[in-house]
Amino acid sequence: MQSTTYRPPGLRVTEHVLQVPLDHARPEGVHIEVFARAVVLAEKAEASQPWLLFLQGGPGFESPRPVSPDSPPWLSRALADYRVLLLDQRGMGRSTPVGPAEAAALTPQALAERLALHRADAIVRDAECFRQALGVERWSVLGQSFGGFCTVSYLSTFPGSLREAFITGGLPPLAAGIDEVYRETYRATQEKTLRHYERYPEDRERVRSLVARLVDEDIRLPGGDRLTPQRLRQLGLMLGMGSGSEKLHHLLELAPTSPAFLHDVERASPFARNPLYAVIHEACYANGQASAWSAQRLLPPAWADDPTLLTGEHVYPWMFEEFAGLAPFREAARLLAERPWGPLYDPAVLAVNEVPCAAAVYVDDMYVPRVFSEQTARAIRGLRPWITNEFEHDGLHSGRVLGRLIEMVRS
Repeated sequence: MQSTTYRPPGLRVTEHVLQVPLDHARPEGVHIEVFARAVVLAEKAEASQPWLLFLQGGPGFESPRPVSPDSPPWLSRALADYRVLLLDQRGMGRSTPVGPAEAAALTPQALAERLALHRADAIVRDAECFRQALGVERWSVLGQSFGGFCTVSYLSTFPGSLREAFITGGLPPLAAGIDEVYRETYRATQEKTLRHYERYPEDRERVRSLVARLVDEDIRLPGGDRLTPQRLRQLGLMLGMGSGSEKLHHLLELAPTSPAFLHDVERASPFARNPLYAVIHEACYANGQASAWSAQRLLPPAWADDPTLLTGEHVYPWMFEEFAGLAPFREAARLLAERPWGPLYDPAVLAVNEVPCAAAVYVDDMYVPRVFSEQTARAIRGLRPWITNEFEHDGLHSGRVLGRLIEMVRS
């Protein structure tokens, strides 16, 4: 393992790069680099503190880059008790990234086989490699959103490596199929959209007018992609976050086709910057089944009848035609949609879990349906759920959620 230490204000940060197998079932095969950043308060740098592994949301996103002890806001609470390891998921950030150039260099079949090794189960095994390399007997884990999916996979496969587990907005469905999940996410997205229009009635007519205009006009985003009606409607992805409705309103009030509007629309979509987010997103919910483009198949008729209904965290085949950054992944994404995926969780192990766990389940979560999270909470022995409508999916970033979960685990 290669390591480098530096000292930003108030912190001591050590960057680690570790070689791990691309396929953990074939340790003698191709290896990739996985990056993690260890963070500790400067005044506690020499103290003996337990470790907290942070697993980021996604899939396909790197961990946050700390700039101070309270950025991101939850970090200060974590650093009061722990040394924190911020892991970049494989394929993103400094962990052997997979982008358009890498995709173009492989056949669609080879690319699909490579990308299939970027699910939660592989991320958990990468984390285990880091735990062993750091000489940590057991550590705690904090999983946000998709990071919570990884945490439940961790509890299923290596419970003996964990002291305690905290999950925020990320208790995955265990028994529900992927189609059940997307039916529920469409219901939640429709509800969020209509609530937004109740708050900002003018926005509905703005969206209606824009959709009609984009049918006939070839309006280009700064990166060169055409702004199509379906791409505009993806702005609904913003509505699942705490200030998302306000941010969407401030975007829509800009003059259509103005540089500010077009730049903000492009920035609101994470798919070009983080292609793995699109390519393996449905695979996160395909627990022992094929995804078969579930979001596309389950799109309710209401979306065809009402052009002002927005979409949320949904991935569609057309995106691999319209997003230049996703085009090199088109055939691989098709192959992955047809792939019968193996299970990610072991209900029998979870039923006898002995790792202290607490999870924040958000009542109005648009991305991870509460109904299935509550079922999972009951299926994991000893897990203590905190079901709250005080926060949206990004509640962890309030800085208050982690402290509550730590108290729940320790009480």
